[in-house]
Parts: sequence; structure tokens; C-alpha cells
Amino acid sequence: MPELVLQLTRAGFLLLLWLFVVAALRVVRSDLFVASGLRASLPMSRRGARAARDRTPRQLVVTAGGLAGTRISLDGRPILIGRADDSTLVLDDDYASTRHARIGLQGGDWFLEDLGSTNGTYLDRAKVTGPTRVPLGVPIRIGKTVIELRS
Repeated sequence: MPELVLQLTRAGFLLLLWLFVVAALRVVRSDLFVASGLRASLPMSRRGARAARDRTPRQLVVTAGGLAGTRISLDGRPILIGRADDSTLVLDDDYASTRHARIGLQGGDWFLEDLGSTNGTYLDRAKVTGPTRVPLGVPIRIGKTVIELRS
């Protein structure tokens, strides 16, 4: 086989390999970006700012589990979730820890934090390992209990 054809074939395969690596890195980056709850900040028009205000979480709603239908107004104070009697949301759930999780306000956004629970806390399907921003309407699962922030 002529040397030129061999070199072009090698260069072509190398280019395909790099395209594959770049595509894989973009997928991993986008998955990490979505899982972290971060979004690119874009300047808002007046209408966009009003829409964002309308989408501010005002209550925590239990959507599944023994306390389904329970609503807690969000007034800026942290919400402690667990089996302890002094919790804001007391769960009667064998899969919940005594002090399972906390939802608190930080700089205008609500964040979920697992407090070292045995069975873990999940935001959508991702296990919470550190303070994680909670978007509106995304399910939080603690044992058999599912809760959401709603406006």
C-alpha cells in the first residue's frame, strides 16, 4: 500500500478518535452540569424577572408517602426532615433517619442537604452528597416519602 494512503488512513482514524473523545466529554460535562443544578445565568428582561418571581418556591408539598397532601409554607427558615419529634416535617417512615435531611435558603435559592442518613436522600434520581440546589417541582425522595417545592 502506498505510504501516502497509509498516512491519510492513520490521520483519519486519529481524527475520528479525537471526535469521539470530545463528544464523550461533552456528554459527561452536560450530565454533571444538570446534576449539580446549575444553570447559565442570563440577563432577564422585566417580564423574565416577573416570571422568575412567580416561580419562587412558596411551599413544600408531600406528594407521596404516609403524609401525602401535607403542605408547609416556606418562610425562609430551614426545614428539618426526619423521624425526630422536633423536626419540621416528622416522617413516620422506617427508611428515614432521625435527622435525615435539611432544606434551607441560601442566597435566594433553596438547598437540600443530607444529614448523614442511613438510606440517603435523592433529588430526582441523583443521590445528594452535599448541599444541592432544589429546582421547583423536582421530587425529593426520603425513604417512601416524596416531597417537592412548589410556588
